[in-house]
Amino acid sequence: MKSRVAKLFFLIVTILVLSACGADSKEDVVKKLSNKWVDAKGYVLEAEMSIMTGEEPRVYGVEVWHTKPDFYRVQVSDTNAENTQMIIRNTEGVFVVTPALNKTYKFQSKWPTENSQAYLIGSLANDIKKDKTATFKEEGDKYVFETKTSNNHKTMLPTQKIYINKKTLLPTDVSIMNENKEEQIHITFKKVSLGKTHAAAEYKIEQTPTGKAEGTEETVETSAEIDNAEMETYYPMLKWDQVHNIDEKVVEVDGEKRVILTYSGDKEFTIIQHRSEPGDSSIIPVFSPGDPVDLGVAIGAITDQSLSWEQDGMSFFIASSTLTKEEMIEVAASMTTSGLK
Repeated sequence: MKSRVAKLFFLIVTILVLSACGADSKEDVVKKLSNKWVDAKGYVLEAEMSIMTGEEPRVYGVEVWHTKPDFYRVQVSDTNAENTQMIIRNTEGVFVVTPALNKTYKFQSKWPTENSQAYLIGSLANDIKKDKTATFKEEGDKYVFETKTSNNHKTMLPTQKIYINKKTLLPTDVSIMNENKEEQIHITFKKVSLGKTHAAAEYKIEQTPTGKAEGTEETVETSAEIDNAEMETYYPMLKWDQVHNIDEKVVEVDGEKRVILTYSGDKEFTIIQHRSEPGDSSIIPVFSPGDPVDLGVAIGAITDQSLSWEQDGMSFFIASSTLTKEEMIEVAASMTTSGLK
């Protein structure tokens, strides 16, 4: 009897040892990911980004090109592809392009080095590697890392879960969460092709010989039609105590209607909004101070005391000497036609 018990005990210990030997450790997976993702000469990916911060989820398509060392092209479009913006990094700098409005803004920025983006796999690899407190587990056919975020939203959205296919070692999903661990942004990677590169010329800012982007005429006509309608005012949908709207006024500048909202209390800021006007893409890109920032709904330009962006045919500008960058982003991301009045 003792012999049988001893054999059974030995068998159980052997199985446990073999199981442990076959399991991948956190360090092993991090090393594999670093070798596979970071060492690639370039990649192309397609993803879908869902933002759940409003009343209804907003869904965007994301297409990324990256060629080492510093070439990037990120295109973000809404579901009907009517509203598209791009971030392009080439040898001349970093640009934010809005094709429908023929507008291009140039930044002297280190993006994305200092502003992690969850749809850039190099950023995900760095987030995993540098967060020494990151947790790791296996769920079915996936590895799951939970790490700190390191982008401009990190105060509002401090953690993320990164799901990686065990077989391909490619990301499948990223879930970005608020401080209550509620998912606010979900990214689904539909296609990731490592090793694909593009020539430097393919990262240039494209312009047609006439300087007119395709579809410009239609855009101008649509804008003129909208001018005849009543412009809706956007307000921030915030849940900040002791912050209230103390003034709202409408002014005209060169025949253009502008709405100015002023907020006071524990936090003070001003929001200026007006309809976007198509630009002339034949001119040199306009230099914009600060850094490009992904607001989810749009790509904006942020400095220590201001944030500007274009969304839904409107131009917005936030100015404040008391809000942090994260708080300005929170205001921008919450703007709706039925917010905090």
